[in-house]
Amino acid sequence: MSSFKRILAECALCFVALNATVSADEPLLRGFQLSSPFEEQVRWTQVDCGVRVFVNARRQLSSAPRRVVIFATPNGNTIEQTLGCQAANGVDWHFQIQHVAAQIRTLRDIDPDHEWILAVVQAPKLSWPQFRKENSSAAKIIHKLVDDLKADCAGDDIVLSCHSGGGAFLWEYIAHVEEIPDEICRIAFLDANYSYSDEAGHGDRLLHWLRKSRHNHLVVVAYDDREIELNGKKVIGPDGGTWRATERMLERFRREGGLREQEHGLFKHVVTQSEQANFFMHRNPQNKILHTALVGDMNGILSSLTVGSRHDESWGKLGGSPAYIKWIQEKQFAERRGDLAFVPDNVAAKTLAAPPRKPTAVSGSEFAKSIAEVPIAERETAVLRELLSGNIPSASRVLTPVHVQGKDSLGNAHWAIVFAMSDYLAVGTDEDSLRMPLSPNVALQVAEAFGTVLLTTKLSDDVFAAATARLIPSPLTKDREAVASFLEHHMLIDNQLSGFPDKRLIAGIKKDIVFSNRMQQHKNDRVAIYGWHTNVGQPIQELYLGHRDSYVDYSHGIRFISDQVIVDGVQMPIATALKSPELHVLFSTEGVVDLDEVRGTFYLPR
Repeated sequence: MSSFKRILAECALCFVALNATVSADEPLLRGFQLSSPFEEQVRWTQVDCGVRVFVNARRQLSSAPRRVVIFATPNGNTIEQTLGCQAANGVDWHFQIQHVAAQIRTLRDIDPDHEWILAVVQAPKLSWPQFRKENSSAAKIIHKLVDDLKADCAGDDIVLSCHSGGGAFLWEYIAHVEEIPDEICRIAFLDANYSYSDEAGHGDRLLHWLRKSRHNHLVVVAYDDREIELNGKKVIGPDGGTWRATERMLERFRREGGLREQEHGLFKHVVTQSEQANFFMHRNPQNKILHTALVGDMNGILSSLTVGSRHDESWGKLGGSPAYIKWIQEKQFAERRGDLAFVPDNVAAKTLAAPPRKPTAVSGSEFAKSIAEVPIAERETAVLRELLSGNIPSASRVLTPVHVQGKDSLGNAHWAIVFAMSDYLAVGTDEDSLRMPLSPNVALQVAEAFGTVLLTTKLSDDVFAAATARLIPSPLTKDREAVASFLEHHMLIDNQLSGFPDKRLIAGIKKDIVFSNRMQQHKNDRVAIYGWHTNVGQPIQELYLGHRDSYVDYSHGIRFISDQVIVDGVQMPIATALKSPELHVLFSTEGVVDLDEVRGTFYLPR
């Protein structure tokens, strides 16, 4: 018996002993994959607007009612960081803030009454307040997301929870329903209720929802942040913060009846007469920033999901030592993004089919000066002229082989070799060049002239995974569209690149301009950007189509691949492979792609 089957058999025996009605052969939830080390099943998805979604459940689901916890990530945090992992050298501190996965595993361990399923939702720009502000259809997207998660997991009820800016996800949901649906059984704000508003009807809807069922619970965990300081300056304005927001909520609840106040360690615990609404307010006597400590270190998630139930404090205590330590995974969760890609040693590089550079051509810095103050249309005409005449450094001419893999719908494995530019497209000499962002329309003209195409999101991941020099992203914060910023960013990259001996394939330095099927949802006016991977392979920029195609900033990069690829040992146009039901998996995670249709419809030169 294989070790995998033996593990499943042992798990099955354990569940039988607990009278659970499952079997080792029970299929996974639709679209889910097995995950270790806690015998779980997981699914990563991304909706059209760029929202990422991760769902985690036990490998073998019992017959207990399924409770789906939808947790909205805080500002600046990815799903992976929100889930958490053990601390180690090189592991970013954000992975030790919340430990949502470990706290949910603790619930699964202590609560046989429910089958706890965790769904973590991440805004495209790591900010739910920004997503709410920039998307007129934010409420519709969020409501559909909640409904779809419940349906996909066959959930019986739903918990809405959040930390920090994730509160915007919950408030957007609450503010745009006549009444909160019956399937919502618990709502929990962890230092996340800043935007509470009587005028928006938040209090009315919450109170009506609580009256509908004795089983509904509202939990708010907050702290006294009115006087906290960072670098000698107050962090919170005179009307902001979670303490004042909680006081506003309490004032509204107080009008509906008496509130009972009691002490809970350093927390002021205010509870309604029905005991359905609980407000935990840390008094913060040492005036510390407890924004993250409330959630992880103080067991905020465990407390907010069990208070009012028979499992309240059966695991430990709010404000006590972390009760979930044994459930923290050693390594972070990682979405499978191009992890099978590499640069093969037995395949020769190709050369970009561009004209040779003329000795009289300008250098990169000279070219930057010549276009610094001209309108973008004139600038792009000048860039196009330089590129098509061959004013390109060697690093932009080398097409490095990248070995990629994939499995078709029948489970058959395929492999391919793509030839990707070793660095981003630049103007100038080897000694003095400028990596040049372009609009997609101009980029396409150059690509067609050189027998190349743009990347897809999968190939962007593959290139990063295969890169021999993975640089750390270097964001700039002002004058993003200025040529001076293009040059500044180029120099930052070169300074960092000097420490890498193997420059056959460089990545992590730019967002890629990509082809995407999602472009068919837009008229001929958008640019699709993706990438700028961190050192753990997570793209800072998820696929995004919010900019007009005329928008160009310093972070955009143009990386071409040859339009000819080798698939299972046979050379063919990549356009042919992308149309193939069996072979597109090598190059696309969006299904079959009609490259000619996407290119011809959306990137027509104008």
